[in-house]
Amino acid sequence: MDATPSFTLYAKRRARVAAQLGDGGIAIVPTAPERQRNRDSDFPYRADSYFYYLTGFSEPNAWLVLTSDGRSTLFCQPKDLEREIWDGIRLGPEAAPAALGVDEAFPVDELNERLPRLLENRTTVWFPFATHAGLEGRIDGWLQKVRARARFGALVPEAQRDLCAVLDEMRLVKDAHELAIMRRAAQISAAAHVRAMQRSARMLRAGEDVREYHLDAELLHEFRQHGSQFPAYGSIVAAGANACVLHYRADIAPVRAGELVLIDAGCELDGYASDITRTFPADGKFSGPQRELYQLVLASQEAAVAATRPGARFTEPHEATVKVLTQGMLDLGLLDKNQHGTLDDAIANRHYFAHYMHRTSHWLGMDVHDCGSYVEPGELGTVSERKDPLSGELIKDRPARILRPGMVLTIEPGLYVRPSDGVPRDFWNIGIRIEDDAVVTSGGCELITRDVPVDPDAIEAIMAG
Repeated sequence: MDATPSFTLYAKRRARVAAQLGDGGIAIVPTAPERQRNRDSDFPYRADSYFYYLTGFSEPNAWLVLTSDGRSTLFCQPKDLEREIWDGIRLGPEAAPAALGVDEAFPVDELNERLPRLLENRTTVWFPFATHAGLEGRIDGWLQKVRARARFGALVPEAQRDLCAVLDEMRLVKDAHELAIMRRAAQISAAAHVRAMQRSARMLRAGEDVREYHLDAELLHEFRQHGSQFPAYGSIVAAGANACVLHYRADIAPVRAGELVLIDAGCELDGYASDITRTFPADGKFSGPQRELYQLVLASQEAAVAATRPGARFTEPHEATVKVLTQGMLDLGLLDKNQHGTLDDAIANRHYFAHYMHRTSHWLGMDVHDCGSYVEPGELGTVSERKDPLSGELIKDRPARILRPGMVLTIEPGLYVRPSDGVPRDFWNIGIRIEDDAVVTSGGCELITRDVPVDPDAIEAIMAG
């Protein structure tokens, strides 16, 4: 039966995968397992990204099998009225073909019986390597059963290949359906950031005790209020010096007037992530030193945005950021010109790393740090070696990915100034990061997260309201 319109997209994706399996190829894709949180409770369930990308099916305990002739087989939980009273309605294998557009479906408890027969006489078995604990062992077990039928003429697949290589390339360039979801997720997350900023200023003006968890609560409220299923990752709400801890989590620390607050948070909507960071004055007014550093980070982000365009390399936004930040560190005294030399010297020796120690971008999509190679596939054989000036490690460099329309990446420069000899005291314990989500377009890039402002005057204005 033909797939319903809402699942036609997934059928087309499966067909694209099948076309790349080669003659006699077969692909096996499990979804994520349920995870126990404590004695009688599981973590909220989220399907495996690869599996969901190919099926749109979010129930646990399911498997997808694709063959090179384009046939798709789903294994899923059978209908069980007693369990459905406790855990919710199941689609079931009888309804799955019509609902999901797969060719056939069976109860998941028949997986071990049917997989060996599906693997028989296939040339290559594809599955996502190193993504599911124990998957390789299960496939070995099924192949052993195929080998045991050799006397009956059964042939065993001679090769195993990583399905991630196929799926990562597909997922790297987003289609219109994906971009529409990501834009909506970005809007929801931007509104959550505005809400947190405004509550911080409002409570401090009223003389109330403000904690990081108060602002975290605003984020979660706005996410769920507008239909997001989960936060895309553990929200970072870092007040004052906590902002100098890159992966700090919202906790009980007080939010004080005169300090900055760094919030790195985004919602997940229908399987797609958003990722926004804003840094703002807790009481709605930047001090002089805070504004100086903030303007520097913003200028570096603007340089990175300008470098994000089709035909550019993935590393170019980072290089643009580093150049602006490093010059600013030298100008503001975060780096000593007498000790660290010129701009080129400071960059070559990575002296900026004391205050900027992460990359400017990562891919974004179904996963916050989404899949996709950062190396241009056609240039893998071009390799140069260099010694890292900080670690002394020998690094092999390959040409970075060429940006193309439909790719989505973050642009997130930052500065983190811990107390240190030689660093102006006015800048101590200030951490600033500004992060937006960028869609590469035919003419440059589109920032889909600017419903929450980055201009310091605009931030002060919305916090005054």
